[in-house]
Amino acid sequence: MAAATSLDLAPDVSTDSYLVVGLATCFIKEDGEVHAVKVIEPIPSAALEAILKGIPTSYSLACGTTLGELITGASLQKPTEFPPESQFCDDFAERAIAAARTYQSRTQAQSHIPLGTTRQDFNYSTERKRVLNQTRIVRTEDDVKQHEYTHKVL
Repeated sequence: MAAATSLDLAPDVSTDSYLVVGLATCFIKEDGEVHAVKVIEPIPSAALEAILKGIPTSYSLACGTTLGELITGASLQKPTEFPPESQFCDDFAERAIAAARTYQSRTQAQSHIPLGTTRQDFNYSTERKRVLNQTRIVRTEDDVKQHEYTHKVL
């Protein structure tokens, strides 16, 4: 994993840059069955503010931290608040850097979850399942049939 290189290529952020990471309940579809997995994801400031307004979310908890606590050298460090079975999302380092930039531009969003604290009072719901390995297959039958005169000038 090239986490260290990613941080080196982002001179506008540092190891002290604030961000929020959340524990999301996602799903993986295997052999026709759906299995729940716990995924650690960075949460951008706009998404955090929407979640705090009460929209249903797959995040069960979120904690305020810094890039340096999560990305050390070429490895990722799991926050102690997260269960051992949780795993990092794909492209975590790049997404964490992008999320940290959103908190630099909206510093007031850092007050929602202060550094070193955890928040769990979200409107947690898995009614709309986030399936990670879902593929969409487009078929000819899916096309919307139009009248022959739809695109003609009458």
